[in-house]
Amino acid sequence: MKKVYPLAYSHFWTDNGDWYVNSQYSKDHILKELEVENADYYFVVFNDEIVGNLRIIWDEKLAGLSQEKQVKLHRIYLHQKTQGNGIGKKILSWLEEKAKKEGYQAIWLDAMDMQPQAFQFYKKRGYKYHSHTFLPYNLLHDEVRKMSQVYKEI
Repeated sequence: MKKVYPLAYSHFWTDNGDWYVNSQYSKDHILKELEVENADYYFVVFNDEIVGNLRIIWDEKLAGLSQEKQVKLHRIYLHQKTQGNGIGKKILSWLEEKAKKEGYQAIWLDAMDMQPQAFQFYKKRGYKYHSHTFLPYNLLHDEVRKMSQVYKEI
């Protein structure tokens, strides 16, 4: 993540995102996330190189969304050099198919408003705006804290 995250997000932080990468991707934190029973964690490999990761939380509900069985795409990061290769699209298609087979009715995620290309990516794939939230991290610039909560019925 030291290679992936800063390229897209370092300018959002007063410390260039060092705190976020070092805390959220520390060995201890990753091990703690791996212990969560209803969550899956994946590394994305492209051309024999790890180029990103994603984390899925099953049965995580978005307040106010009526579908009974929901899954949250908690985190997805892909290295900028992979853009245009269809990796993000393949991951979403894979997740939608996997969730549908398990009887899930909706997928949702938080998308940073200050990353309009990401928001457009989800919109093109059928995700709709539901609500918003704000990130609580002190080192994050105030103007980039807003996250749109988007969902797709599957």
